[in-house]
Amino acid sequence: MSFTLAKLSEFTATTVVGDPDCEIDRVDSLQHASAGAITFFANTKLKQELKRTCASAVILQEVFLENCPTHALVTDNPYLIFAKIADLLNPLPVHEPGIHPTAVVARSAKIGEGCAIGPCTVIDDDCVIGNNTYIGPNCSIHKTCVIGEGCRIASQVTLCGKTVLGSRVIIHPGAVIGSDGFGLANEGTRWFKIPQLGGVQVGDDVEIGANTTVDRGTLGDTILEDGVKLDNQIQVAHNVRIGSHTVIAACTGISGSTTIGKYCSIGGGVGIGGHLQIADHVTLGGMTRMTRSLKEAGIYASGTPVQPYRKWLRSSALFNKLEELAGRIRKLEEQKD
Repeated sequence: MSFTLAKLSEFTATTVVGDPDCEIDRVDSLQHASAGAITFFANTKLKQELKRTCASAVILQEVFLENCPTHALVTDNPYLIFAKIADLLNPLPVHEPGIHPTAVVARSAKIGEGCAIGPCTVIDDDCVIGNNTYIGPNCSIHKTCVIGEGCRIASQVTLCGKTVLGSRVIIHPGAVIGSDGFGLANEGTRWFKIPQLGGVQVGDDVEIGANTTVDRGTLGDTILEDGVKLDNQIQVAHNVRIGSHTVIAACTGISGSTTIGKYCSIGGGVGIGGHLQIADHVTLGGMTRMTRSLKEAGIYASGTPVQPYRKWLRSSALFNKLEELAGRIRKLEEQKD
C-alpha cells in the first residue's frame, strides 16, 4: 500500500513542499528512514538527524523547512500527523468472521454479524456481542457481559460478569475487567470479605493496556468514560470513575472510590489514594504520590529526583530533621521579634 504526498496531504489537511507525486509506502525514524519512507521532526535536539535523513519526506513545522533535505508535509502538529499517516499505512488485520471450532459459546449468548471468535475462547450465558467485534484466543467472557460494536479484544482477556463495553473498545492481552474489588471488613482477629456486587461500565473508544486490571464496584459500578486510554499494568480499584479522554501511563495505581476528571494526563508509576477528587485538565508527573484531592486544573508532581546515593543519604537524614529545624527557626524568629 502506498500513497502520494498529495493524497497524504489531502488526508491530513497539511501542505506539501516538494514533489506532490512522491510515493510513500511506510513510516520510519529520522535516523533509519530510506527512500519510500516518511518520518517526522518534532524534537529540536534531533536537528542534525533531520539534516542527514534519507527519508522521502518529513513531517515538520514550517520554521524547520530550511533544515529539511527532502520533500515535506508542513503542519503545526507533526507528531499527530505522523500518527495518522502511520495508521493509514498500517491498517489493522481483517479477521474472517466466524466462531472457531474450539470456542465454547453458550446457547443464550447473542453474537452479532461479522464477529470473529478465536480458538478456546469461552462466552458464557446471556452475553451480548456487538457487530464486527473480534475476540481473540483463550478469552473468558463471563455471564451477562455486553460488548459493543467494532471492539477488538486480544488473547487471554477476562471480562467478569456485569462488565459492559461500549463500541470500538480495544483491550490488550492479559487484561482483567470486572474482578472483585479489594473490600474487607475487620472482625478483630480476621478479615471478612465484603461481597462485590457492582459491575464495570466502559465507554466508547476506550483502550485498556496489557495486564491492566479494572475492579468491579462494591455496590455501584466502576466507570471508564468515553475515550479513556489506559497503558499496561495499571490497577483501577472498585468504584473509581475516570473522566472522558483521560490518559494514564503504565504501573499507576488508583485506590477505591476516587474520581478522576476529564482530559487528565497521569504519568507512569503514580499512586493515587482512595476517595479523592481530581479536577478536569490535571497533569500528574510520573511517580507522583497523591494523598489529597486536587480541585483546580494544572500540573502537579511529587517525589525526589534521582541523585548520587551518598548525597541521597544526607538528604534523607536532613528530611527526618525538618520538624526539629522548623522548631528552631520559629524560636529564632520569636527572639528576633
